[in-house]
Amino acid sequence: MSVIEPGGTIGIIGGGQLARMMALEARRMGYRIGVLDPDREGPAAQVADFCIEGEFADRTAAEALAARSDVITIDTEHVPAEVLEWLETMKPVRPAASILRIVQDRCVQRRFLESQGAPQPKYALVLDAKSLREAAAIVGFPCVLKTRQSGYDGKGQVKIDRMEDLDDAWGAIDYRPAILEAFIHFGKEISVLLARDLSGNMRFYPIAENLHRHHVLHTTQAPAPTLSAALWAEAEALGAGIASALGHVGMMAVELFVTQEGGLLVNEIAPRPHNSGHYTFGACATSQFEQHIRAICGLALGAPSLLRPAVMINLFGDLWRDGLPDWHTVLSHPSARLHLYGKQRPLPGRKMGHILILDNENGQSALEIAETIDRVGY
Repeated sequence: MSVIEPGGTIGIIGGGQLARMMALEARRMGYRIGVLDPDREGPAAQVADFCIEGEFADRTAAEALAARSDVITIDTEHVPAEVLEWLETMKPVRPAASILRIVQDRCVQRRFLESQGAPQPKYALVLDAKSLREAAAIVGFPCVLKTRQSGYDGKGQVKIDRMEDLDDAWGAIDYRPAILEAFIHFGKEISVLLARDLSGNMRFYPIAENLHRHHVLHTTQAPAPTLSAALWAEAEALGAGIASALGHVGMMAVELFVTQEGGLLVNEIAPRPHNSGHYTFGACATSQFEQHIRAICGLALGAPSLLRPAVMINLFGDLWRDGLPDWHTVLSHPSARLHLYGKQRPLPGRKMGHILILDNENGQSALEIAETIDRVGY
């Protein structure tokens, strides 16, 4: 197993906020960073050593990145798997193309989870109007119609409450191949955040509890405040089994529903650093971004221990509707840390940054400060 020492070059396909925070941690460790992204002024390009402008599917651009890199990783699972498979003939690629082929297609991902015996919502494949009705008979109402590919943060998804709404829902996703899933009235959503190295060793971060608004992550609290020890252990075991079965290397998030009956259901897998793990960047001994770098470079994994309970709150472009937000409200709290991603266009619903609030006790006061800041609206 070859180790890529500090001084080496890490190529990242995708130049968003995840790549930016990976780059910040990697450069602190002495690595060089190259980014392939359509936007030369994007979040990661601003802090990278070099940026290759191009679409993710552009093989010429991808080959140029590989030529200057010792290892290649991603900041989004929407990189074409065939491009990663081609790059694997040139340089180490982590995560592997085979993993992206599974997670990029919701049906394939569900079937993989089924093969592992992982608990998940009832689902059925949708190819046409006839199969949509057959799926509804299997899944029941309410249910959620999801495109098989490219959806995230609630995009490409439609909730359906009755049989009469099936045709309109399928039209709303442009009649694309889809899956129909049972709508889960869950008690809470949690994230298992883990890192797996080249030898299969794993480290787990404290499980986080997530709150969504309009289908997008709004706040994360760590550690999850009311999760029983038994569910905690079960959730970690599910994450470990999934990561091992995939042969994953790097950070991974497994999002889980805690049902109202107290069981667990896998929602989805993200084979990369994850929004719900942003709290680790400032609240843990090793951030998820440093941990990802360590794993893909063949280094020993760092300690994932939580130094202080924390709450993370996302900042969306809506806050810029009347100009620059007044950050005094945030920065007047000595325990609050502001992270802005350097995005130039603050569009509604677009993630522009986040706030990390640290706590000396059990996370409750951090949550109260987060709620106070949120109510003020900066």
